[in-house]
Amino acid sequence: MTASCAEVVPYDLQALTTGGRFWVRGTARHGCTESPYAFFVKLVQSWARSPLFDLVPADLRAHALAMVPWHREPDVYRSDLDNRLPDGLRLPRSFGVFDIDEMSASVWLGVVDAEPVRWDVQRHAAAAYLLGRLAAREDIAPIAELGAVPQPARTYASGRVQHVIAPALLGDEIWSHPLVAQTFDDALRDRLRDATGRLPAMLDELDAMPVGTLHGDACTRNLLVESSRDGFVLIDFGFWGRGPLGFDLTQLVLGEVQMGERPAAELPELGAACLAAYVEGLRAEGTEVPVATVARAHALLALLFSGLSAIPFEDLGGPVTDELVRVAGERAAAATFMLDLVDATQP
Repeated sequence: MTASCAEVVPYDLQALTTGGRFWVRGTARHGCTESPYAFFVKLVQSWARSPLFDLVPADLRAHALAMVPWHREPDVYRSDLDNRLPDGLRLPRSFGVFDIDEMSASVWLGVVDAEPVRWDVQRHAAAAYLLGRLAAREDIAPIAELGAVPQPARTYASGRVQHVIAPALLGDEIWSHPLVAQTFDDALRDRLRDATGRLPAMLDELDAMPVGTLHGDACTRNLLVESSRDGFVLIDFGFWGRGPLGFDLTQLVLGEVQMGERPAAELPELGAACLAAYVEGLRAEGTEVPVATVARAHALLALLFSGLSAIPFEDLGGPVTDELVRVAGERAAAATFMLDLVDATQP
């Protein structure tokens, strides 16, 4: 090696188990010649080391840590998952995973020539089809057990929902906040409160749903598109595991709306296309689950993981800007969509 340097990769979102992202570049000598090289290096750590962990009440910290085992992502990159994925999905090339201490590791990945693209309905549907195949592929199931959290829906509900979200929704204070008062009307407030009360029955339904492999955070940011190849490069396995079929549809369909990057008015068309494609992917792997079953699971999971927390809790401590009002309005519309979806899929 003749030269090397590292630089921090800027990123606009905080992640629970990511301690840093870096480009490591340089030149290497082999024989009489020199060649450039580049790695993307990710520091993965227990989220006990994240500033976000300070916001977790002391009596919930053990539960919170159990929900997000930090070693899942390093273990996935140590596995042969890339050889088991359906055509159209792949992982970045892993050059090595190195333990730093008992609570962190570094993952050294090859460069992905990712192209910034507009995700239209067709691209979403293509991703949904492949996520359906991922969910149902028997060869992947053993790797899906790496760090898997049993009953992820019930575990999430007994943690953040029970101790943070539900008390806020059922109380009065949050509804008088200027940002919330402008965007979440009384009818939506009452529907969210009613859904909170019906949560035990929803969880019982989800317990009975068929289970498959889940990426866990299948938003468009984590499905990279390369200019030179079809398909997607999967990244970020912090929530990898097993869960009800349809789990990955939540972030795929709703992720950009939650971020204010897509209007909620597009959700009906987007959701219908992704549901159909996901079920097609399941069937391509030999899993004959009724569309209605997946639709119901998706509706319940979306409401649990995104609808009940649609209020932008993270923005309530600062000034109310026009942009925040716009994003909160879209999230309110998305919450209405999810509540309607739960009603429409009622058995």
